[in-house]
Amino acid sequence: MDILWKARKRVWCGLPWTFTVYSYSKDRLFIKRGMLNIQEDEVRLYRILDLSVKRSFGQRIFGMGTIEIDSSDKSLGKFELKNIKNVRDVKEELSNLIEEERERKRISTREYISDGHDADFDEDHTDDVM
Repeated sequence: MDILWKARKRVWCGLPWTFTVYSYSKDRLFIKRGMLNIQEDEVRLYRILDLSVKRSFGQRIFGMGTIEIDSSDKSLGKFELKNIKNVRDVKEELSNLIEEERERKRISTREYISDGHDADFDEDHTDDVM
């Protein structure tokens, strides 16, 4: 497994003094937390539905940001990669890898746009107005 990117979560002033490590390969994203008791999570890239970047004032001062991730993974669901250096570059590379993995696996996400009508509406059953 080739790790394409690896970084530690940073503390408020931008120093990597935490025990959380984020990394990704061409098909998976990994989160490792802890020093004595270690928890390791992973999500397949094709399961990631949405990425966004959030940057507080303090994060902007120290050149960091948070990537918010919405996934269809049952154990992780919505989660964040907090206090990442060069957050826009990391998010863009991750976004490209997600699209490549979806194309490789021939998986597409379908967005449902509601027009205010129920999709299960039966046209033969209408109320008569008198």
